Amino acid sequence: KKLSMLKDFDQEYIESRVNYYNRLEKTIELPSNAVRLSDFKLKGRPKVYYFDAFEYTRYFSPDLKICPLFGDIIHIPDEPSIVKSRPIAGDNTNSVVMKLEKIRHFLFLNDKKRFQDKKDMLIGRGKIRQEHRIRFMEKYYGHPMCDVGQVNITPNAKFPAKRLTIGEHLDYKFILCLEGNDVASNLKWVMSSNSLAVMPKPKYETWFMEGTLIPNHHYVLIKDDYSDLEERLNYYIENTDEALKIIGNAHQYIEQFKNKDREDLINLLVLKKYFEKTGQSI
Repeated sequence: KKLSMLKDFDQEYIESRVNYYNRLEKTIELPSNAVRLSDFKLKGRPKVYYFDAFEYTRYFSPDLKICPLFGDIIHIPDEPSIVKSRPIAGDNTNSVVMKLEKIRHFLFLNDKKRFQDKKDMLIGRGKIRQEHRIRFMEKYYGHPMCDVGQVNITPNAKFPAKRLTIGEHLDYKFILCLEGNDVASNLKWVMSSNSLAVMPKPKYETWFMEGTLIPNHHYVLIKDDYSDLEERLNYYIENTDEALKIIGNAHQYIEQFKNKDREDLINLLVLKKYFEKTGQSI
């Protein structure tokens, strides 16, 4: 019944999404340690990932098998695996993306504050553990155009800052979206706001298809070494029309993820293709 809904949507669009997430073309047999759906249980697995996957695996025969690889995955597995995240560059065929950990990653807002009425500053909060995040803080912590800092406060915290609500972030024209272990988890709600997402070109992607985002069209691009940040902020402070175009493009991009029936259908078709391309009979 779910799959029959395909006729109600743009089939070409859905097919393109399915093939983006699942790039398997040749038939590849799964290894002997693949998990039979009848044995795919919660015990020993991260709850959020398990329930997000089970939401769709439950529709299929319990005799079918998968290789679930849960967590912040930034490598390409040796066998076709169900993942939340994958590298954008290189041959990522074995990384079959599903909409996992969506409670954390797929949050959208209704921002009622106009871009023009926000502070001419960049706001950024996050856990600062990774080297690239540390480098950003070393450059811009305490900068007059930036209110940035870490929320993982320890006795040795170098960049301490007060925790802020999402609503407090929306008082600023620019919101920092730095990748962490994999993707920037705040990118989705930032792009649904009336503030600009500011970030280097992403290296990892999820169901949000970060690899399809266009720099300076969906977000404000800064260099990997962050050296042009001040220049980029000043440019969009002075060119409000261009800033508003980016915000409009970001909102348009977000819209494609809001139809629950269509999202369900795409997830099911990604799984269906996974079973077919691993030589299993549906």
